[in-house]
Amino acid sequence: MSMQTSLSKDAAMRSKNQPGLDAQSTVYRILIAISLVHLFNDSIQSVIPAIFPILKDSMHLTYTQIGWISFAINFTASIMQPVVGWFADKKPTPSILPIGMGFTFTGMLLLAFADSYMAVLISVIFVGLGSAAFHPEGSRVSHMAAGPRRGLAQSIFQVGGNAGQSLAPLLTRWIFIPFGLFGAIGFTGIAAMGIAVQIYIARWYGRMLQSGGYLRKQAAARRAPNPALRKKIAAAITILILLVFVRSWYVASIGSFYAFNLKELFSLSTEDAQIYIFLFLAAGALGTFFGGPLADRFGKRNMIFLSMAGAAPLALLLPYANLFWTGVLLTIIGFIMLSSFSVTVVYAQMLIPGKIGTVSGLITGLAFGMGGLGALVLGNWIDVFGVSPVMQMCSFLPLIGIFTFLLPSDKVLKRWADENGSEE
Repeated sequence: MSMQTSLSKDAAMRSKNQPGLDAQSTVYRILIAISLVHLFNDSIQSVIPAIFPILKDSMHLTYTQIGWISFAINFTASIMQPVVGWFADKKPTPSILPIGMGFTFTGMLLLAFADSYMAVLISVIFVGLGSAAFHPEGSRVSHMAAGPRRGLAQSIFQVGGNAGQSLAPLLTRWIFIPFGLFGAIGFTGIAAMGIAVQIYIARWYGRMLQSGGYLRKQAAARRAPNPALRKKIAAAITILILLVFVRSWYVASIGSFYAFNLKELFSLSTEDAQIYIFLFLAAGALGTFFGGPLADRFGKRNMIFLSMAGAAPLALLLPYANLFWTGVLLTIIGFIMLSSFSVTVVYAQMLIPGKIGTVSGLITGLAFGMGGLGALVLGNWIDVFGVSPVMQMCSFLPLIGIFTFLLPSDKVLKRWADENGSEE
């Protein structure tokens, strides 16, 4: 007993001397820092679809070519995120964080001097690689710093990204419309600040790994489930992927092409159309922040269902609204639909505990990839059928959220974890 008491005192002293290493506490300074970098990363990434009207006019591109640009950045991030997450689960590497932001820096530098369609494609691929490197490890940092408040922690992390996305239309209005593509040079400064913050986070991340407690906890949670439970988990992941697929296609339809719809229906300028996309994305950022704490209180499956079912009737009304109600509906739909953005990540982590990087990379990477694929397909359809008919068709997508009822409830997930002996 005396030896055990001595060990406990030693552990307490180590925790005191190395603040933030206690896995039971929520480390808000790290959560705020990683959320800030998420804001930098996603504001840069989201500038790409926001400047589509400028690219289309200046380079005389078709909607299909615009779709390929969106596909290039999103699909790059989609493919590489699970790969980075899988590698980091095997060998956590804090240096991935600043290296990823270095790719983003390179992409924006190339974009500033891009003088051809191919040069634009290459630059956005670099930005996609930077995003792929950041998101799985950023989600892991959020998980490490969460303590008992995982929903809140993931919301703090994700709200930075969604806030960055919401700024893209305004940044386009203030920077790219007056300065053209060369305006991208200013975003290299944002990327440089991101690298500096990532170095700070990486040092904390490294100390956490050296303490050993986090890796032991993850190893304990990484037990293979029994065959019957594995089938149930696979079915639940499949349904969750379907829901992410639907949400991503709908968000892509608004973020990539709704500005064109507004210009066509209401004769808005590019600058004014961007304001309505900002309303959708800014409300989505706010919804992301509140979604996590609400899911902690009312259940993650319930929150995922509400985000889809609540948005569905409003999405059906949107194509037929006048300009005023278009702004109102876009704001409400963005808040409701994106309230489940962080929740789906935490839900997936509960389904497959112990593989934080892989699961986060799969879900967030899938969101990017499906958004890119959606933009490519929708761009082709718009070239054939026109903007308004395709937007009307997309309004039916949130109805697929009814399949959320096929997901296991939070209580069932807890029971599965107990049956499998997981510490998650």
